[in-house]
Amino acid sequence: MEIGLIGKPSSGKSSFFKAATMVDVPIDSRPFTTIKPNVGIGYVTVDCVEKDFGVKCNPRQGKCENGKRYIPVKLWDIAGLVPNAHLGKGLGLKFLDDIRQASVLIHIVDCSGKTDEEGNPTEFHDPIKDVEFVEMEINEWFSNIIKKAIEKNKIKIKTEKIDIEDLIFNQLSGLGIRKDQIDSCMNFFDFDNIDVFASKLREISKPIIIAANKIDVDGAEKNLERLQKNFPNYKIIPVSAASEIALNMAKEKGFIEYDGINIKIKKGLNENQEKGLNLIKEKVLDKYKTTGVQECLNTAIFYILKKIVVYPVANINKLSDNKGNILPDAFLVDHDLELKDFAYMLHSDIGDNFIGGIDARTNKKLGANYILRNNDVIEILFKK
Repeated sequence: MEIGLIGKPSSGKSSFFKAATMVDVPIDSRPFTTIKPNVGIGYVTVDCVEKDFGVKCNPRQGKCENGKRYIPVKLWDIAGLVPNAHLGKGLGLKFLDDIRQASVLIHIVDCSGKTDEEGNPTEFHDPIKDVEFVEMEINEWFSNIIKKAIEKNKIKIKTEKIDIEDLIFNQLSGLGIRKDQIDSCMNFFDFDNIDVFASKLREISKPIIIAANKIDVDGAEKNLERLQKNFPNYKIIPVSAASEIALNMAKEKGFIEYDGINIKIKKGLNENQEKGLNLIKEKVLDKYKTTGVQECLNTAIFYILKKIVVYPVANINKLSDNKGNILPDAFLVDHDLELKDFAYMLHSDIGDNFIGGIDARTNKKLGANYILRNNDVIEILFKK
């Protein structure tokens, strides 16, 4: 599962990336600090099913703390995008090419208005313009790819020797776009207005949520309200990536207890450190409940992509794998995935030799066409 972090230079993408992964990356006020995309692992969080069964899990990946399961997802911190990137300005097409891996995009917006469209320091910049130009650039990129393919194959299209839907799929499959996504947009297709079709296809194949970053900076709260008013169809989340970094660092040093929502200050802080943490509590946590970083990841995976969590086990009675690890794996899967398709996700041999499954909650046998449900714990039966 892969998430792309996009936005103009100096919007706070690298800070968000560090906050989500705690990987050190270059963070600077100069545009284009990120040239090549940084890649790291973040985590979405869910209530672990261990408490439903009265056991303690042993995750092979991620972790489980206080009943919260941390499931890994890949994050791409992609180089900053500037107006006319689709024409090659700035890092241009390099940026656009980097988003092909992502299933969902988090647009990091400088909600404070302290940087202009190219990431240079300023005052009173309108973040609404950032949302508009970033979406337009990605849509234009999609549109140009499709237009070039049509122009190159216009004779075959006229003689009906090539299907337009197949042509678009072959051209865009490298972007991770599925045939069913193209099919669902074909009623918008018009040779005289490719842009409308391209924007619709981008919306469903590379959906965007907005992280209204630097929410703790003066003036950001009013800009957040304006963003919410102007983009009612977007999921917009107030974020302070810098606060999340500070809280995680303080937690690592043992200065505080922090669970993503609440902080408890321990002894050992000097006056300035305690003042800084109290400021984060006052301006971010008390007002917005979280720093927004974790909420963005969870929203991208569970609200936008509608993924569910499934726990496969090798032994239904012990809820373990063959090595005795309890609930070792938590998979993020499509909400309409069938059991046999899930078996193939685990291993091609398991899929090829699939017999059925057993539900750990009911001990009932499950068939190949069983639709997986969130928090299913299942043993898959196969010929060995």
